[in-house]
Amino acid sequence: MAKLDRTLKLVHMLCDSGEGLTLDEMAAGLGVTRRTAERLRDVIALHFDVVEDSDGRTKRFRIRDALRRVYTRPTAAEIAALQAEADARNREMAPQAALLSSLLDKTKAALDDREKRRVDPDLEALVRLQRSRVPAGPAVVADPENLAAIQGAIMAGQCVEFDYRADGADISRWRRVIPFGLVHGPITYLIGKMPDRDADPVPFRLDRMKNVRAANTSGLPPEDWDLDRWLSQSFGIWREEDHAVVLRVLPSSVERARQWRFHPAQELEEMADGLIVRFRAGGLREIAEHLFTWGGEVVIEGPDALQAVMRERLEAASACLRPLLTQRDVRAET
Repeated sequence: MAKLDRTLKLVHMLCDSGEGLTLDEMAAGLGVTRRTAERLRDVIALHFDVVEDSDGRTKRFRIRDALRRVYTRPTAAEIAALQAEADARNREMAPQAALLSSLLDKTKAALDDREKRRVDPDLEALVRLQRSRVPAGPAVVADPENLAAIQGAIMAGQCVEFDYRADGADISRWRRVIPFGLVHGPITYLIGKMPDRDADPVPFRLDRMKNVRAANTSGLPPEDWDLDRWLSQSFGIWREEDHAVVLRVLPSSVERARQWRFHPAQELEEMADGLIVRFRAGGLREIAEHLFTWGGEVVIEGPDALQAVMRERLEAASACLRPLLTQRDVRAET
């Protein structure tokens, strides 16, 4: 390990020297020849910002930044990925879009002029030809200030108060809940539990909240609370009793299903007539509506309740064709 040890030692020597080191000083500090010191300097220059200072007679070398700066400097690919994500959340009008945009601005502002010149050509190409896809979905607007108020309450260990208009309701009602977490997506939800009720946490949509504020009442989730485990109990966001779901993927779609995640806790079993997918989850309507995207390539083996929900969704979906069928019937009669 002597070569590696010498290389790392020289990295620290070049970084710690304010005036820089000559090749002779490097060689003396490492106990090697001048030629060896030169080769080590060249290798280090491939990975660090080694600058050369000359007084006309002597050349001195040093690493421009502290070592921490070298390892924390963002790359063009990292900045481009952040910008693509911020742009996508802005197109979705997501409440965290402003936070991502602010982080992007701060990241760019932290670069010095030399770093900007180094990054800009690659960044321009990546930003122009890279996007985060925004699929079809709800177009709702949630106030970023409401998100900030909830995050502040979480950090302070306080309950959250707000006026909430439930789905189908004409008026808003006051709520006070213990914040159990935030779930981001096409719609952002606060997972909350009313402190005076012995009930499970439930989701509240941020876009249906008004007058959001931290309460003067303390409120913390239990120490053993696991947001990921809570989310895994449902296929989507809706809460209901979980079911043992068994799906059979037909042979023509087995390869696709092997690379698909139906549920975080899914189990796959290879069969002669396809692939069996098993998991436990609620949200039967969300499962049934997802299975439409498989075009009949997935068979519901169980439970019976999921088959019943699928029949209901098929009947509802058939309404899309009824006007067309009516017109055909009229033409046939005439």
